[in-house]
Amino acid sequence: MHPRLTSTPAAATVFTMVLTQGPVSRVEIAKRSGLSSAAVTKAARPFIEAGYLEELEATERTAPGAGRPASPLSIRPEREFFCGVKITHEELIGVVTDLRAQPLVSAHRPLATTSAEGVVSALAELVAELLAADPAYGERCHALGLAVSGDVDKAHGVVRYSPFLQWHQVPLARLAAEATGLIVTIDNDVKSLTVAEQWFGDGVGTSSFALVTVGVGIGCGLVVNDRVVAGAHGVAGEIGHIPVGRDEPECHCGGRGCVEAIAGTAPLLAAARAASGDASLTVEAAIDAAHAGDPAVREVFARAGHAIGLAMAAMANLFGPERIIVTGDVPGLASYGLFEEQLNRSFAAQAFGAAADCRLLLRPRSFEQWARGAAAVAIQQHFTLEGAPLPGLRSAGSEATGATREGSGSQRPRRLTK
Repeated sequence: MHPRLTSTPAAATVFTMVLTQGPVSRVEIAKRSGLSSAAVTKAARPFIEAGYLEELEATERTAPGAGRPASPLSIRPEREFFCGVKITHEELIGVVTDLRAQPLVSAHRPLATTSAEGVVSALAELVAELLAADPAYGERCHALGLAVSGDVDKAHGVVRYSPFLQWHQVPLARLAAEATGLIVTIDNDVKSLTVAEQWFGDGVGTSSFALVTVGVGIGCGLVVNDRVVAGAHGVAGEIGHIPVGRDEPECHCGGRGCVEAIAGTAPLLAAARAASGDASLTVEAAIDAAHAGDPAVREVFARAGHAIGLAMAAMANLFGPERIIVTGDVPGLASYGLFEEQLNRSFAAQAFGAAADCRLLLRPRSFEQWARGAAAVAIQQHFTLEGAPLPGLRSAGSEATGATREGSGSQRPRRLTK
């Protein structure tokens, strides 16, 4: 990315509006953003000259009876590529995406160790493999996004604490940049997925929404007034650590009764084993037993749904999102149907007033989509000014939402195999 293209608020506004809502005419950009037509033209020109934007054939007039038809601006999605990697305690999942965060190729790499040095070494190998899939990737991919669970200091590129990796104060951005030669942005994995939904998914057209993830942990990303909320310490939205179980059970965070200590994969499996009397029960077997009607195991999933529903209601009462997107990994989402009824019931009972009308959307996401979230954060870092909200989403309407669906990630990426 040319370093001067998004050096002004007008440039960032114009480009991100076309990226997330385009194709869109200059006249419409001016209307939605409040910029003058001259300012829009001036801001768009360098992007057109650098090959990031193109003018499509004129399709509409600026106004009834007006002069020549408007020529919509559109993104050239393969002008630049981005690499995104989701880091788990078991493996790395990586993708290369285009400018619209559409995954083009993906690969997995198991981890032999969770030490920072071992993970970074495996990361460098995975990135090299991904970029070698097409000569264009190596030529036009300069940025890497990393998504990690836990407490991540995005501004300083440091993983302050990741419970599943057992990392403390790891300068991941610097280590990864040295190993790959790319510009590296790191963020919490749930916040990364939230950015992808805000820019290219079910959050488009919504000023305030929440993303709740169900799986190994229970996470939440928040968007308020078009901004992803990180909070003063970068941990805003941690509904997994809202206490809903009184004094029990103990959570890995040191607290007690946390949602995550009840509904996370590991504690849920432990409870299912205790309820069934089968110490060898797997998560998949627990899900099968519950679907088959085992009342004790079904009660375990209902308790998890109750805990998540209470936490979601508390969050909805606090900031009143227009919608809550519920997603997660496997087996988290595979078990969703088992606690969906209880989750909805507990949410409706605890949500105050009109907060109970908040729309709940179930959106299963593969791990490749979490890696896509990491790439989306890298895209955002490149094309917006730090701290600036995504402009004009509420005024975009259904037309903008439809336009961005092409890049929503529904198409499966090409999978690299050994």
